[in-house]
Amino acid sequence: MNLFDAHSIVTDLGLIGILLILFAETGLLIGIAFPGDSLLFIAGIAASGTGAALLNGSQLPMVELFIGAPIAAITGSYVGRWLGAKYGRKLFDRPDGRFFTQARVTQTEKWLEKYGIGKALLLARFIPFVRTLINPMIGIIGIPNKVFALWNILGAIVWTDGILLLGYLLGEKIEGSVDKYLLPIIGLIIFLSLVPIALEILRERKRKKE
Repeated sequence: MNLFDAHSIVTDLGLIGILLILFAETGLLIGIAFPGDSLLFIAGIAASGTGAALLNGSQLPMVELFIGAPIAAITGSYVGRWLGAKYGRKLFDRPDGRFFTQARVTQTEKWLEKYGIGKALLLARFIPFVRTLINPMIGIIGIPNKVFALWNILGAIVWTDGILLLGYLLGEKIEGSVDKYLLPIIGLIIFLSLVPIALEILRERKRKKE
């Protein structure tokens, strides 16, 4: 089993494993490297009619998945916010690692400043590492719970069920083995999720030159 591989999580851990990974990615700093987008997409396929082909004979329960995924993401975000409120900036006082870096903390802060609370929380759901770091950041700066709750719930539902639905619809249309479709689709998902980060880096470099 590989916790950083979406296919492995779905096939080896099933529904409970998927929900725990979603919770960790949105609530704990250790979840910064987990494959949230590709995990949701593959889980959506696994809940479709071709799910048995992906899961070696078994299929994810669709209703439980579509209800449980946003709940896991919402709960994880609340935990991340609570950790930020409790420990403050020292939560981020750690050396750079393979996935966690101070540069990413800075980028998340700029993301929050640029888009404002609502838009930042909604868009952050679709951006790797930002969706992990923004929740404790919200706790650190003390955003009111009413504001956070609205955008946290809305963002979680749009992100989780939106990507799950895309995977489910594709799975319903694919006949036979889905393995040959997974790698290129996952690659595309990862590429698209990194585009906003790349654009922000390019804009920052341009501002510095000016």
